[in-house]
Amino acid sequence: MNVEFRTNFVREPQNLKHHPALVLNADYRPLSYYPLSLWPWQEAVKAAYLDRVDIIAEYDTVVRSPTTEIKIPSVVVLRDFVKPQKRVAFTRFNLFLRDEFSCQYCGDKGDLTFDHVIPRARGGITSWENVVAACGRCNLRKGSKTLKQVGFSLRKPVRVPTAMELRNQGRKFPPNHLHHTWMDFLYWDAELDTELDG
Repeated sequence: MNVEFRTNFVREPQNLKHHPALVLNADYRPLSYYPLSLWPWQEAVKAAYLDRVDIIAEYDTVVRSPTTEIKIPSVVVLRDFVKPQKRVAFTRFNLFLRDEFSCQYCGDKGDLTFDHVIPRARGGITSWENVVAACGRCNLRKGSKTLKQVGFSLRKPVRVPTAMELRNQGRKFPPNHLHHTWMDFLYWDAELDTELDG
C-alpha cells in the first residue's frame, strides 16, 4: 500500500460535512488522531471496491451508478496493518502539537509562531531541542536575547517527542465534526457507560 493512499486525509473543516469516512488501521485504531484519519467518501468507496478496506459502518445516504447502489461508508478498516512510523518528522505542525498549540513562554493559544530558545544569532540551531511554539508578542519581546535576559522560563522542557506522545497529544484535539458511528473508535475523554448492579 503506498504512503499517499494511507495519509491523504481530509484536513479542511468545510470538507468534513460531506460524508468523510473514518479510516482505522487493521487493529481498529485510527491511523492518525490529529489530523483525524478521514478520507473523502469517494476514496472510501474506491478502497472498498479494490478490497483494501472493510466497511464497518455506513451513513444513511446512498450513491448510485447505473447498475449499483451503495451506502456511503462512515467507518472503514484497512485489511493490511500499516506499521506506525517511529520517527517523528520535525515540522511546524508537529512542533505545535508537541507544545499543545500554546506559547511555551506565556501559555497563550493565540497567533503562534516558533522561537529558537538559544537564538540563532548566538549559535542556536533549528532542532526539536531548541525550537518552541511562541506567540507573536513573546517572540518579539525575546528577539535575539536569552531566556535569562528577558526573564522568561519554559513551561516544559523541550525535547524530541515520540510518535506515541504525538498521537496521544492529538487525541486531546477532536475535530469540530464527529459522526456518531466513529465514537466507539476514538475515546476522546468520553464517559463510559457502566452497568449498575441490580
